[in-house]
Amino acid sequence: MKVTDILRVKGNTLFTVHPDQTLAAALTTMAELDIGSLVVMEHGDLVGMLTFREAIGAIVTNGGSVGDRHVRSVMDDAPLTCTPETEIDEVRRMMLLRHARYMPVLDMRTLMGVISFYDVAKTVVDAQDFENRMLKAYIRDWPEEGKATPAA
Repeated sequence: MKVTDILRVKGNTLFTVHPDQTLAAALTTMAELDIGSLVVMEHGDLVGMLTFREAIGAIVTNGGSVGDRHVRSVMDDAPLTCTPETEIDEVRRMMLLRHARYMPVLDMRTLMGVISFYDVAKTVVDAQDFENRMLKAYIRDWPEEGKATPAA
């Protein structure tokens, strides 16, 4: 299974922010949309990711206040990325190693979407459930020992 399979189910809605936007405005957008990340875009290119992890770190550093900081000053400017053709198992390993909850999907320099650790986990569980159902159906149809199977 590949990242493109997740994007096909998830859809292609993207939420972006400019690096010079205020952190307060970006956090308002995240709260209103009930999302955990924003892709930071500048001149049509991905330049970073803003997640609740960076936002909370900035608030703690600023004594509990957002202040007048801009997204650029707190964003992850080297986010982990993948392609639509990346295998889900590889994405899972990458996300676990970097403790990444969100990963932009790039086709060359074009942003195709963002997948979350939740999306990956759901895909893996759904695939395992399907395999489990198929195995149980196969076992149920297994001929009993000693009984002849119909001749073809």
